Amino acid sequence: MNNTSCPRIDFDFTGRFLPPVYISVFIIGLVANGWGLKSLLHNWKKLGNINVFVLNLGLTDFLYLLTLPFLVVYYFMESKWIFGDTFCKITRFCFNLNLYGSIGFLTCISVYRYLAIVHPMRVKGRITVTHSVTISVMVWLLVSVQSLPDMFYPKTFGNSTGKCYDTTSKIHVEDYLKYSLGWTLTGFCIPFLITLGCYGHVIIVLCRTNTIDKVLKQRSLRLLFILILLFSVCYIPYHVLKNLNLWSRVLSKQRMCRGWFNGVYVARQISRSLVCLNSALNPLVYLHGQEDIPAQLRRLRQQARQAVMQLSVTYSQAPLV
Repeated sequence: MNNTSCPRIDFDFTGRFLPPVYISVFIIGLVANGWGLKSLLHNWKKLGNINVFVLNLGLTDFLYLLTLPFLVVYYFMESKWIFGDTFCKITRFCFNLNLYGSIGFLTCISVYRYLAIVHPMRVKGRITVTHSVTISVMVWLLVSVQSLPDMFYPKTFGNSTGKCYDTTSKIHVEDYLKYSLGWTLTGFCIPFLITLGCYGHVIIVLCRTNTIDKVLKQRSLRLLFILILLFSVCYIPYHVLKNLNLWSRVLSKQRMCRGWFNGVYVARQISRSLVCLNSALNPLVYLHGQEDIPAQLRRLRQQARQAVMQLSVTYSQAPLV
């Protein structure tokens, strides 16, 4: 249908929904990434060459987590950005570095795991830490180049207290949709297909071969499960709904209205909450190769119980005043 006005979009949903999610992700993400990086450094030699990628994965998480308090303030103030246009762009740039940096480093981990299982003799002794560092620098550069054009699109609207768009304003939405589709192809689809191909081959090898070490099989299957979780929950819905929402904005601008516009907008905001969960879920990658996580959790629980009992004893033995 082609109308002169489109149905109302529930923009208030974003302000109600995202702040509690951001606060939760900020707290959980800081704790989980801190614990994960501590475990990574403690087991640096045990984890092999992929630890360089895992370390960079943690850095992308911290980079994004530090911007969340500003976004919480933004939404609590009814979507009024008070920190200036430059910092708005920096905040969105940090999100993109986290998102596409995470996808890039997860892809590198998948390729390394693929080589270790499918071609162990060919790569044994040939892949060094220097190679991993060089590839990590290339990932950072590639993600930055992909994200840089986003900085040139207007992000704020109004005077001193306006919007801080995660995409761009209505004026440039057609061009941004084209850029977003290309960005999705290079930043998400290609790495996703590489990861899918690597682990598809890994599964075939694991099923056919009985000589592979049992521990290596378990670690590979755990990592596969984590990657499926991250891509299915965090990355796929975000990219599909982001571009679909941009398309709905283009149609709305052309006065071509559809009944699904509001549903897509709400789903898009939910996908934004899901994609930020990657900063809280990525620590699973740090910990997937460790066999003593259950023991660590039991030890922490036992220590907490002992501390509570000691406090109880101390309190019961204290002299009455």
